[in-house]
Amino acid sequence: MSSLSDSVYYEKSSEALENLTESLEDIGDQMEIDDYDIEYSSGVLTLKLGAKGTYVINKQPPNKQIWISSPVSGPERYDYDLERGAWFCRQKDESLGTLLNREISEALGAEVDLPIK
Repeated sequence: MSSLSDSVYYEKSSEALENLTESLEDIGDQMEIDDYDIEYSSGVLTLKLGAKGTYVINKQPPNKQIWISSPVSGPERYDYDLERGAWFCRQKDESLGTLLNREISEALGAEVDLPIK
């Protein structure tokens, strides 16, 4: 993984979480899902899926990472890979977008395609 400057980290992490929030809000508006709630504040995105659990996705500026707490796969840390243009978990070599698309599609019972890599 290439080292990110503070400004590139801020740009990429803000873009990722803002685009993800907007897309999840659109999904909530289009689908009738009980107990679906999304909130984004101060670099922390919280997605509540009722009985399916709660996702917390947040920026970690000191580490230049995005951290996620998933009710399915647990906690993970993602670094931005400049060559691949995506957030990747070093341990799993899986992108944040791949994880979220798979888990949220399963939770909602409908295919989602979130704009995050």
